[in-house]
Amino acid sequence: MSGHSKWANIKRKKGANDAIRGKIATKIGREITVAVRLGGSDPIGNMRLKLALSKAKANNIPKDNIQRAIQKGLGATEGSSYEELRYEGYGPGGCAVMIDIMTDNRNRTAAEIRHIFSKHGGNLGETGCVNWMFKQTAYFVVDKETYNDGDNLMMLALDAGADDFKEDESYFEIIASPDKFDAISEVLEQNNIQTEEAEVTMLPDTMMKLEGKDATTMQNLLDCLEEHDDVQNVYTNFEVAE
Repeated sequence: MSGHSKWANIKRKKGANDAIRGKIATKIGREITVAVRLGGSDPIGNMRLKLALSKAKANNIPKDNIQRAIQKGLGATEGSSYEELRYEGYGPGGCAVMIDIMTDNRNRTAAEIRHIFSKHGGNLGETGCVNWMFKQTAYFVVDKETYNDGDNLMMLALDAGADDFKEDESYFEIIASPDKFDAISEVLEQNNIQTEEAEVTMLPDTMMKLEGKDATTMQNLLDCLEEHDDVQNVYTNFEVAE
């Protein structure tokens, strides 16, 4: 992966307030429900559910909440039927933005997302306008405070099929193709190596650096999108200057 690390752009969110954490819990519960509806309640053979459960664990979602989301997916409880969409567009300076949506009202959500873009100097684009800039990737982050043997971690990751290994002052990053997610997860677990992030995500091929007002406006755009109830994931090639 070229350019600034993804983790450097998102680690600030770990200090999110209670309201944001509540939204995260709701979105993860929704993801578990949809994953179960599509692939069943057994995470073995249901990668999407496995990833959602991993997110739930990382965010300390109570077991009762997880079980309710699973039962909802199995049809044991009534609930909204969600439609999955992907929106693409541009932010200030032409930065690419791609959004995964889960909504029970497509028209309402489209209008609200379009308004957020417009308010922050961006615009929604046609399907396919930016997704070619991103690649689906298995992505792991390890905090050096919990594990600091970079040489051993790199060898474990590469032996398990990782494509790239990076580090900065505080974190190690492991990057691999999505089909290697399970193998790398298993190796890390076997060696008691905790991860700050473990997901299959969309990473940009190159980053776009913004400074000054454009950077501030772009960050505000991303914050508003991530706070929207129907937005599950936001991907961007935006990089803010240090």
